[in-house]
Amino acid sequence: MTDRDGIVANAKYLREVRPIDPEEINEYVEGTPHPAVVRRVLREEAVDLGMIERDDGTFVPAPERTVDPGWGPEEFPERYAHAFEDLLVERYGVDWHRGESGDHLRETIRRLKERYYRRRSVEYDESVAFGYGIYHLPDYYATVGYVLDTLAEGGLVETPLRVLDVGAGTGGPALGLHDFLPEDALVDYHAVEPSASADVLDRLLDETGRNFHPTIHRERVEALDLSALGDRDAGDFDLVVFSNVLSELDDPVPVVENALDALAHEGAIVALEPADRNTATSLRAIEREVVSRTNATVYAPTLRLWPDAEPSDGGWSFDVRPNLAVPSFQSRLDEAGDEPGAFRKASVQFAYAVLRLDGRRRIDVRASPARHAKLADLDRHVTRRIDLLAVKLSHDLTDVDAANPLFRVGDGSETTDTFAVLTRETSLNRALSTAPYGTVLSFEGVLVLWNDDEAAYNLVVDDETIVDRIG
Repeated sequence: MTDRDGIVANAKYLREVRPIDPEEINEYVEGTPHPAVVRRVLREEAVDLGMIERDDGTFVPAPERTVDPGWGPEEFPERYAHAFEDLLVERYGVDWHRGESGDHLRETIRRLKERYYRRRSVEYDESVAFGYGIYHLPDYYATVGYVLDTLAEGGLVETPLRVLDVGAGTGGPALGLHDFLPEDALVDYHAVEPSASADVLDRLLDETGRNFHPTIHRERVEALDLSALGDRDAGDFDLVVFSNVLSELDDPVPVVENALDALAHEGAIVALEPADRNTATSLRAIEREVVSRTNATVYAPTLRLWPDAEPSDGGWSFDVRPNLAVPSFQSRLDEAGDEPGAFRKASVQFAYAVLRLDGRRRIDVRASPARHAKLADLDRHVTRRIDLLAVKLSHDLTDVDAANPLFRVGDGSETTDTFAVLTRETSLNRALSTAPYGTVLSFEGVLVLWNDDEAAYNLVVDDETIVDRIG
């Protein structure tokens, strides 16, 4: 029997002295276990020991560092694409994309898209897991990194990192998280995935590095004590990810509340949903209810710029990032069908919410009643020019050739949809069109109009208006 305790005790003693070589430490352990056995034990205990395995096979204390932003993938990495396609070949054969299997997968994806559009539940059997992976692995991979960037900009992604991924699916968020972090980051990763997607996830996690330590929990999240996962002290997850799952739960708010109980005080909950109206507004409703019932606050993007105010507008807000190259498995399935482009998913569009317990905000600025009008009070200012602060909550919502770009804005008090319309661009108001999604903007001399057709307020930005980025 392996003297696991002896190996661990020696590792704890030597870890601060020198790199630990399994071919050396075995000599200090009763029974002189084979170095391969020592290596296996050190890998299994690496998280508790706080150690990483280096390329030369030795183990050293995991570096503590702040992760820099800069995420911008152009494609879904080939090693993951090949691993996923290997699974398709194992299940359906070399010509998985043709014939009966290809027809079946295409029909599965059609059905998935239809059920999502109509807000109907989806049962994730093996076919659905493969269809979901074909269509969504790439964009979910990209999305999680873009949202982590918003935390990294504030120096709020640090390693070692302990992660809970609720509704991990076939692995897009896990792989994106892995590639977002440095190669030598120590990651204790826990996935909650009760469906057949867990089998795909399990295989794709084999492609992660030796210091990414995954555990898959194949139960429904409602049945789990999230604080007890991994036999650790309660409340010590640095990051909890809900990727495209909250809209599918019967009662998502208590699930998020339970996740808050399992979150470190300086940790973050990252919730992601597709950009379509139903799922994006559902996410915003969940965010608002969680904030009203707990001590969580919004880090990004829908900042509350007024103390004690909460928004109650429609809340359809989503980010848009550069398209990805179409992976080979999507191209094969698409080209073998008769609907060109129907099974390619190059776009990266998503709604997100980041919640924290420490009160940190991506942009720490607040409106002043002495200087700024509140969006909740726009009815008092129709046909007048006013000054205000607002967050840019969309990219241009008009068609490419439209004369006047249109952007959703919010300040955390809005009760009605509000849009900024750029009718005449100048050097003094160009920030409205050039500022990234989630930026806080200062508007001076903006004209307030009511749009009866859309039942919304328009903030008219013209050559008399000044728009500046804040923070």
